[in-house]
Amino acid sequence: MIKFSNLNQETPYLLFKEKYDEALNKGQKVIEGISISSFNKEINLVDSRYVNLKYITDKEFIFFSNYNSPKASSFNSHNQIAALIYWQSINVQIRMRAKIKKTPNDFNQKYFFDRLKQKNALAISSKQSKPIDSYDQVKENFNKSLKNDDLKKCPEYWGGFSFTPYYFEFWEGHESRINKREVFNQVNGVWKHSFLQP
Repeated sequence: MIKFSNLNQETPYLLFKEKYDEALNKGQKVIEGISISSFNKEINLVDSRYVNLKYITDKEFIFFSNYNSPKASSFNSHNQIAALIYWQSINVQIRMRAKIKKTPNDFNQKYFFDRLKQKNALAISSKQSKPIDSYDQVKENFNKSLKNDDLKKCPEYWGGFSFTPYYFEFWEGHESRINKREVFNQVNGVWKHSFLQP
């Protein structure tokens, strides 16, 4: 589930919420799953991964991660991303282009404090994407953290990322293949509305 608060009332945000509610009502699984693509200028590499979108607050889309992870390095190197959601239950994909930044520390602390201790133990114990000798070592590190660490205090190397889209494309698939592609592109603070051919 994605938590919405003070949702921006501009058309692309309202349309996003409309499609979200429609997919939710159709029983969409893993509705919060979103693919984030980034470019790391330091190593000249493009990469993608799925994350769990937790909040949409006003214009900001928020997820959480390790700040020492490869994706965080990419965001630090180049703050422009592409995001993609596909909801199979309604055959809709939503493409976004956005600028990304870290969320404030007090926001991270509050979110971390309210999470399950098992999730926090994993966040604390894992050096995300770094090599390790075995999966057993992963479990050992997790159990050690679960027993010994302060699981209510968010570490400095973990927190949120917030992205603000300047481009939305709402793609609706149809059996006829005459798919609908509706675009909102922000130019000088104004949303330009158009359609793309299938």
